[in-house]
Amino acid sequence: MKRKLSLLAIAIFVALLPIMVLRDYTPSNELRYLSIADEAIEQGNIFAFTNQGAAYADKPPVYFWYVMLGKVLFGEHLMWFLSLLSIVPALVILWVMSRWTAPWLDERTRISGALMTMCSGLFLGLAVVLRMDMLMCMFITLALYAFWQEYSSEGNSSKPLWLFPLYTFLALFTKGPVGVLVPILSALLFCAIKRRWQTMGRIFGWRFWLVLLSGCGVWFGAVYIDGGADYLNNLLFHQTIDRAVDAFHHKEPWYYYLISVWYSVAPFSLLAVGVVLLHWACRKPMSDIEQLFSVIIASTFVMLSVFSSKLAVYLAPTFPFIIFLALLFMQGERVKRWHRIAVTLPAAIFALAPVAALVAPHVAELPIRLSVTLWAAIILLGAGGLGTILLVWRRESLHAATDALSATLLAAAFVGGMALPQLNPEMGYGALCREAMRMAESHEAEEFFTWNIRRPENMDVYLGRDIVQVSTAEILSGRCNGSVVMLSKRHLASETELREALDSLPATDTGGYRTIYIPTTSE
Repeated sequence: MKRKLSLLAIAIFVALLPIMVLRDYTPSNELRYLSIADEAIEQGNIFAFTNQGAAYADKPPVYFWYVMLGKVLFGEHLMWFLSLLSIVPALVILWVMSRWTAPWLDERTRISGALMTMCSGLFLGLAVVLRMDMLMCMFITLALYAFWQEYSSEGNSSKPLWLFPLYTFLALFTKGPVGVLVPILSALLFCAIKRRWQTMGRIFGWRFWLVLLSGCGVWFGAVYIDGGADYLNNLLFHQTIDRAVDAFHHKEPWYYYLISVWYSVAPFSLLAVGVVLLHWACRKPMSDIEQLFSVIIASTFVMLSVFSSKLAVYLAPTFPFIIFLALLFMQGERVKRWHRIAVTLPAAIFALAPVAALVAPHVAELPIRLSVTLWAAIILLGAGGLGTILLVWRRESLHAATDALSATLLAAAFVGGMALPQLNPEMGYGALCREAMRMAESHEAEEFFTWNIRRPENMDVYLGRDIVQVSTAEILSGRCNGSVVMLSKRHLASETELREALDSLPATDTGGYRTIYIPTTSE
C-alpha cells in the first residue's frame, strides 16, 4: 500500500507541476502575501506584519515565515517553492486518511478515496494556490488522528496526548481560531456522545493545556514585543470575535455552507454528500470511526454556519472526512442506481466540455483565445467524461469510474497548465509590470502610476517601489508626466477624453491592460 500511495503522490505532483511552475501570482491574496513578507524582511519584523504600512493582523506568522525564507534563500519569490506549502500538506492529508481508515477499507477503496479527495474541486484548488488553508487542514487532520489513536488505544501510550495539543496549536498558529476549534470541539463532542469521560480527561489534561497555553503565551508575548498592544488587540479580538459576531469581511447568511458544499466537493458531491446525508437520515447504526467522522463534519459545519464571516474554503477541513465517510458507509453495500447517476451527471458535464468550447465564442466574447494546448485539455475532459460514463454502467464497482473522473481532472490540469504563460497576463500583474519596467528603463522614468486597476498596491513585489493610484483628472492635469502609467483597457474604452489625450503616445497592451509613458512638457 505504501508503494501505491507513493506512486499516486508522485503522479499527482507531476500532474500539478506545470501549474506550480508556470502560473503567475493572483493580485487578490498571493501578491499581497509576498508584499507583506517583503515588508517584514525590510523592517525586521517576525511576529507583527504590515501591508503597505498598515498593520496586518489577519493571519498568524507561520506562512509568512515560509515566504520570507524563500525570499532569503533565493533572493526572489519562486512559485514552485511557495507551492510546496500547499501541495505537500495535501498529500500528507491523503496519506493520513488512507492509513487511518486501513482497518475498515480495503486498499482499492482507499486509493479511490485519496483520488476523490484530491480531485474534489476546492481541495484541488487549495493544493495549488498560495494560501495557508491546506497547511491548517493538515494539522487539523493530524490532531484528530492523534485523538483517535488515544481513544482507540485506551491510554496505552502517552504519545497521542502530546501530539494532539501540538498539532492543534500548530493549526491555530497557521491560520487562526478555526484551527483550534475544529479538533477541540470534535473531540469533546465525540467523547460526550460515547460517554468516555476518562478519555476526555486524559485528552484535555495537563499536557494539553501546557502545550496550548505555553505556545500561545510565547506567541502573544512576541507579538506584543514586535507590534505593541494595539497589534495584539487587533489579533486577539478584532480578527476573531468581531469576525465571528459581525464580520467586516465575507459576511454571509447562516445557510451559506448548505449551498457551497455542493460545488466545493464537486465532481463527487452528489455521490459523497448524498451518501452521507441519506445514511444520517435513515439513522443507520454506525461504527465508532463512522461516528467520529460524522461528528467532525456536523460540528464543524454548524460552528462555521454560526460565525458571521464565511468563505467556501473555511469548510475545507471537512472535505477528506466527507469523502472517506461516504466510502465507509458504502463499504460492503451493493451499488445503487442513484450512485451511478450521481457519478454520471458530472461525467456528462465533462463530456460536453468540447461542445461548450465550440459554442461559447458565438455566445459571448472570451477573454482569451483557445490555443491548441487549451483545446487538448478540453478534449481530454470530454474523452474522460465519456469514458467515465461507460465505466459507471459497465462495472460492478464505482471505483473505476471515480478513478477515471479523477484521472481526467489531473490530466486536464497537466495539459492545461502548459497554457498558463498565455493566460498569465489576464490572471496576474507579472507581465504587465515587466513591460512597465522595460518602458521605464527606456525613458529613464522613476515613478509608476495605475488607473482603474484592481488592487495594484502590491505590484511593489515586481517593481520594487510604491505604486500610486491616480484618477482621470490627475492624469489630464499632468500629475503623471514623465512617468509610466498602467491602465485598464476595459475602463479606458468608456473614458473618451482620457483615451483621446493618450492616443498619440506610444503604448503597449498586455492582456487587459495598457502601459503608457507620458512625457514631460519639455520632451
